[in-house]
Amino acid sequence: MSFTTLGLDSSLLATLAALGYTEPTPVQRDAIPAVLAGGDLLVSSQTGSGKTAAFLLPALMRLLAPAATPGMGPRILVLAPTRELALQVQKASHSYGGGQRLRTACVVGGMPYGPQLKQLGRAVDLIVATPGRLKDHMDRGRVDLARVELLVLDEADRMLDMGFQEAIDAIVARIPPHRQTLLFSATLDGVVGRLAERVTRNAKRVALGNAAQKKLDITQHALFADNELHKGRLLDTLLRDTDIDQALVFTGTKRAAEALSISLTGQGFVAGALHGDMHQSARSRTLQRLREGRMRVLVATDVAARGIDVPGINLVVNYDAPRGAEDYVHRIGRTGRAGRAGVAVTFLNRGERHLVRSIERFTGNVLQVMVIPGLEPAERSRPSGERPGAGRPPSSGKRPWNRPTDHSRRPQQA
Repeated sequence: MSFTTLGLDSSLLATLAALGYTEPTPVQRDAIPAVLAGGDLLVSSQTGSGKTAAFLLPALMRLLAPAATPGMGPRILVLAPTRELALQVQKASHSYGGGQRLRTACVVGGMPYGPQLKQLGRAVDLIVATPGRLKDHMDRGRVDLARVELLVLDEADRMLDMGFQEAIDAIVARIPPHRQTLLFSATLDGVVGRLAERVTRNAKRVALGNAAQKKLDITQHALFADNELHKGRLLDTLLRDTDIDQALVFTGTKRAAEALSISLTGQGFVAGALHGDMHQSARSRTLQRLREGRMRVLVATDVAARGIDVPGINLVVNYDAPRGAEDYVHRIGRTGRAGRAGVAVTFLNRGERHLVRSIERFTGNVLQVMVIPGLEPAERSRPSGERPGAGRPPSSGKRPWNRPTDHSRRPQQA
């Protein structure tokens, strides 16, 4: 199937061809015609599935037609959980809409109010925003949502995890009820399902999350660690592998991200941290260094890493185990992108063995429990149901490490 079968305008098709897009991903194939039909849509899709184009292309199609209501407010509103993801969506809108005059604004926290007020003071077609900052502008009377025709909730599960429920409800209450609403999330159950019931009407469901994740070329491993010192030695060994281009290391807290990045820098790695307490200018500089290949290791928290799309990342390390299988999927989706292979390694302690089976059930993929020669945990008992011999490295095949640890070597620079 090609994009020409989805009902998109010829100008958008020409832009997609120029960008090298040949055929739609499964979520684009199923979602784009449904959005163009005009109904509400609930989409369960994972990171890397192509969901941004799945809602932006129909949104740009809508903007080709005259507005139904006069005014200066946006016709399209996209809500996203983080600054990075919002900026990425805005950038993508200009890439896909290269053949049309498009006026956008990005309204996110951690950025000065002045430039955002200037953007909102002009006529705008599309706003991409984080809920908290957009509500701030609403409360100040700086933004009018009366013209919104299409509302997109991108990564709704993460927005709810971050405590944006009240802000989302306040924003939705200011948007015309006859709008079209699209909700994208890793899961459509629980609190996300209840949100969907409030903001959509007779919505069609598209569930492609796990299928999209299985198509990513990611080799997945688990390593058991006795303590923080053991985890540090395991991480050092993985990062010194000659096959690793860039690595993204996840920690559970902002403080841990800062401390680990400082430690890695002291060991000779070109490393940096990314977390929610950083000023936006510092976050942007860090991401720019990563994208330009001037940083080899980025240590980040879950929220800060949302929206990172750097093809050079071929190793993801869960230094602190994820809270659940859905967070695991979001984390490892930062590698194995743009047709490249990736490796994901999760450090676990003895009390986290249950995560292996939970992750396998959710993803449908095997999380191979491994050991690094010379760095075996002091006590290794297999998780319930583990296959005999699964804890040993395979006798052949590529592994994310290729030698035992040699702490006498000079630290490798990135």
